[in-house]
Amino acid sequence: MGIILVYDITDEKSFENIQNWMKSIKENASAGVERLLLGNKCDMEAKRKVQKERAVKLAREHGIRFFETSAKSSTNVDEAFSSLARDILHKSGGRRPGNSHKAPGADLTPCDKKNTSKCSLG
Repeated sequence: MGIILVYDITDEKSFENIQNWMKSIKENASAGVERLLLGNKCDMEAKRKVQKERAVKLAREHGIRFFETSAKSSTNVDEAFSSLARDILHKSGGRRPGNSHKAPGADLTPCDKKNTSKCSLG
């Protein structure tokens, strides 16, 4: 299982709400659930309200991965989902019904690198 927490880099309130979601996950989700923090709309740098450093710090405090993405331009979207999938497979030891003989991550294929402009990663 995995949970993706998304905030809008152009909306301070959406970032502040991440703390509430983290608390809710801790109280209600299965122990050890994989989490991923995404700062969306990195294509709108001129309107940024949440600095990347704050999100990197928050992700480190909670021991989770962080990506800045753009749903509009698909920047880092495949990378983020692939990262979460790899983490889930790694945690489960790669064991899935019918695939117990495959190594963790064996079914994951690299994403198509057609878009070379990338926002920075944390």
